[in-house]
Amino acid sequence: MVRARTQPGIRLKRAYLPPTPDDGVRVLVDRLWPRGVGNSDAKIDHWMKELAPSSELRRWFGHDPSRWDEFRRRYEAELAGKAEQLKQLRRLARPGPLTLVFGARDELHNQAVVLRDLLAG
Repeated sequence: MVRARTQPGIRLKRAYLPPTPDDGVRVLVDRLWPRGVGNSDAKIDHWMKELAPSSELRRWFGHDPSRWDEFRRRYEAELAGKAEQLKQLRRLARPGPLTLVFGARDELHNQAVVLRDLLAG
């Protein structure tokens, strides 16, 4: 699990790891439900697929770390048009803790990292 350095109340966790009591509110931030993860096992409180990167951006990125900086820039541009959803996510983070749940294998280069940094900034 990757933890935010700037705001300890916001955590990141792969969907394939079991939920724990210290996760707090669990928000899935993928457009697609993670393969092989059952609804009851995931214990997702909110599924905010509208905050996930567009399918086109996700396919372009392909979790290639060499494209990370450009992915981040493009994804932040997409998020600029989703102020209401970001506001809702911020409200969920206020009482803390908040865990952003994602399916990607790469824990350092995924949309949850960008969302965490936006919330902490």
